[in-house]
Amino acid sequence: MKHTHGGNIYTYRNCLDFSSNCNPLGTPDSVKEAIRKSADLIMHYPQVESGDLCSAIAAYEGVSEEQVICGNGAAEVIFSLCRALRPRKALLPAPTFAEYEQALTSVDAKILYFPLREEQDYILDETILDRLVPGIDMLFICNPNNPTGMLTDGALMRKLLEKCASNGIFLAADECFLDFVEGQENYTLKNYLDSFGNLLILKAFTKRYSMAGVRLGYGLCGNEELIRKMTFQNQPWNVSAPAQLAGLAALKEKEFVEQGRKMALSEAVYLKHAMKELGLQVFPSQANYIFFKGPEDLFRECVEHGILIRDCSNYEGLTKGYYRIAVRSHTDNERLIRVFTEILK
Repeated sequence: MKHTHGGNIYTYRNCLDFSSNCNPLGTPDSVKEAIRKSADLIMHYPQVESGDLCSAIAAYEGVSEEQVICGNGAAEVIFSLCRALRPRKALLPAPTFAEYEQALTSVDAKILYFPLREEQDYILDETILDRLVPGIDMLFICNPNNPTGMLTDGALMRKLLEKCASNGIFLAADECFLDFVEGQENYTLKNYLDSFGNLLILKAFTKRYSMAGVRLGYGLCGNEELIRKMTFQNQPWNVSAPAQLAGLAALKEKEFVEQGRKMALSEAVYLKHAMKELGLQVFPSQANYIFFKGPEDLFRECVEHGILIRDCSNYEGLTKGYYRIAVRSHTDNERLIRVFTEILK
C-alpha cells in the first residue's frame, strides 16, 4: 500500500502548502501559547485517557463524557476501532480517505468497494443501500468525502445508519470536515448516538484549528462497551500533555472556527470561478477544499513554482490528473491562481 498524504512540506520544502485541508486562518494564538506553556509538564506523564479533555469535548459536543474517546489524531481512533471490532469484511466508497483501508487491512479485513461515478460528480447515492447486506461488518462514510468534498444528504445518512443496524453492520461516520459546511446540523448523525450502538462519529482538531502537527482527534459513540474496548487497544499515554492542553485551549475558540468557516466558503467561490476560467474541470466540492481534474504533470509543475497541491492518483478509483487543493487566505489563493495561469497558458 502506498502511504501518500498531503502536507509533506519536509520533502517539498519552500512550497506554499495547498495539499492539507486546515482552517485558512491558521492555528489560534491561544493554542500556540498553550503548547509553549506545556513545556513545564514535559517531565511528567500526560493524563491517562485524557480525562479533562474528554470532559471539555463532551461539553462542546453536547454529549456525555462516557461517549468520548481521544486519540493521537483521528487516524488512531480509526485504527483502535478496527482493532476493537476486528471486522472480517468492510465496504468503502471509492475514492475516499485512505486511512480506512489501511486500518482495515491491518486487521486482515476483506475490503469491498462501492465506486463513486464521475458523471455523478462522485456523489454517494441510495444505490449503496443495496450493498449493505448480512456479511458486511463495517462501513466507513466520510461526510463530506475526502478527497472529493461532496456531501452525503442527511436523509441518506440516516437510511445508511438504519440499514446498517438492521444488518449487523457498524457505521463509522467521519465528520472531520463538517465544521466548514454550511448547515452542518443537517448532516451530522450526532443526535443518533444514544439510540444506535452501531455508530461512531470521527472528529479532529487537525482541520478545525489547523493543528495537524499536534495530532489530536476524537470519537463519539453511544456504545460505552465499545469505547472501553477501543481504549484498551491504545497505549495508556496515547495523547501527549502538549496535545491535551492545546485541545483544551482550542475548544474555547468558537468565534475563530466560525470566521474560518466563513472565509473558506467565500474563498472557495473565488477559487472555483478562477479555476474554471482557466479550463480546469472543477467538481462542486462543498468542503474547505476543491477537487478538480487537470494536466497529468500539474503536480510537478506546481512544485517547480513553489506550490504544493495534492496528487490524488493514489486514491482507489482515481488516476493521474485528479487533484485536491485546500482553500487558504485570499492572498495565498491569488498566488495559486497566478501559478495555475502561468502553467496552463
